[in-house]
Amino acid sequence: MIKKFLLERRSWIVLFILLQLLTIFISYLDAAIPFTPLLYIVFLESIIFSLFLVYRYQKETKFFKSLTEWEHDLDLSMIAEAGSPFEKIIENSVIRQTERLRQELAQNQLAVEQEKDELMSWIHEVKTPLSALSLMINDIDDEQLKAKLNFEWLRIHHLLDQQLHQKRIPFMENDLFIEPVDLKALIFREIKALQSWCMQKSIGFEIDLAVTKVLSDGKWLAFIIRQLLTNAVKYSEKADIHIKSSEHNGQAVLIIQDFGRGIDPKDLPRIFAKGFTSTTVHQDNAATGMGLYLAKNAAKPLLIDIHVDSKLGEGSTFSLTFPKQNDFIHITGM
Repeated sequence: MIKKFLLERRSWIVLFILLQLLTIFISYLDAAIPFTPLLYIVFLESIIFSLFLVYRYQKETKFFKSLTEWEHDLDLSMIAEAGSPFEKIIENSVIRQTERLRQELAQNQLAVEQEKDELMSWIHEVKTPLSALSLMINDIDDEQLKAKLNFEWLRIHHLLDQQLHQKRIPFMENDLFIEPVDLKALIFREIKALQSWCMQKSIGFEIDLAVTKVLSDGKWLAFIIRQLLTNAVKYSEKADIHIKSSEHNGQAVLIIQDFGRGIDPKDLPRIFAKGFTSTTVHQDNAATGMGLYLAKNAAKPLLIDIHVDSKLGEGSTFSLTFPKQNDFIHITGM
């Protein structure tokens, strides 16, 4: 800031130096003007000018320092009060621009909220004909056609469920209700929802739950497990999916293991990224790249750690590590 101040005032500094040199030069040429006392006067004026520069630096840079430290948000309380007329011009300009941005932000937030509400309302409305369609599919006698229709119905239902929870995740802290959750009942309910798809792909389940009760939010935990089970079924063919739970260091651990196509090692760091599908089967149009992303984001407020181990061509193992009971003090305090 000192360098910038001196550069800003360089014309005044150069003018002062030139005037002092001119005074000395005139005294040197004119013998009637005493040279030594004049040098003393120039020396005193230089000291006074230096002190004046220090004073002006402290006074003039306070406002601009606050501008450089300002985080460019809409909070102007961190900006120092303008002193000079030019600083007031800048301050007024910043205030007008910030106020305009505040208004635009409020309008955009309102538009986003309206769009979210309309989308969620639309999803809930679509669920009604979907439920009716499910009943109509069950009345079909052709088992092969019935299985195909059930599969497509399940895909639509799953995509709508993803979209609904995607809109809710930013506000899920307001919707959390921590209670003992029956892990066994929850898993069997999710497996039953995928039954038609699993039968079509000849996929079974081996379940071994040493821990059947966990503290969590039942609705959001079901959503996380739903994403992992759907992922396991999607990339498996004619192989059982193993689900087991255990306790490790006082924490419940749920493991979902499939023996499908697996994940390429170079893809592992990116599988929870939004929209990422795969580099090995990049042309897979059925993949949305949202399931694991949403599961990871839903797990964070629940303090659930999701870890994955996978080998290409051998399958994947997803583990959910639940927090200790005392850790839920932080959740209930939100």
